[in-house]
Amino acid sequence: MMDGLLALYIFTLAAFTGYEIIAKVPVILHTPLMSGSNFVHGVVVVGAMLMLGTADTVVQQAIGFFAVALGAANAAGGYVVTERMLAMFKKKEA
Repeated sequence: MMDGLLALYIFTLAAFTGYEIIAKVPVILHTPLMSGSNFVHGVVVVGAMLMLGTADTVVQQAIGFFAVALGAANAAGGYVVTERMLAMFKKKEA
């Protein structure tokens, strides 16, 4: 019972933090915010690793593994997209 409450607490805290980060950003800053959101993705990966470390059953370990893998892929993809967007603003040499 306590593990479920801890998981619910972590989920609620993550949802509230994500909302607070995104809600107060003006529309003009959403593109630069992507690199900041990559930090949040990193926090998600750390949280998934912590939960994976406490997994007891094979099912919990499998779900934890997929959570870490998908979170890491999401963070890496965010950095790739941010790099491509920043490349659009660099001046091309003649």
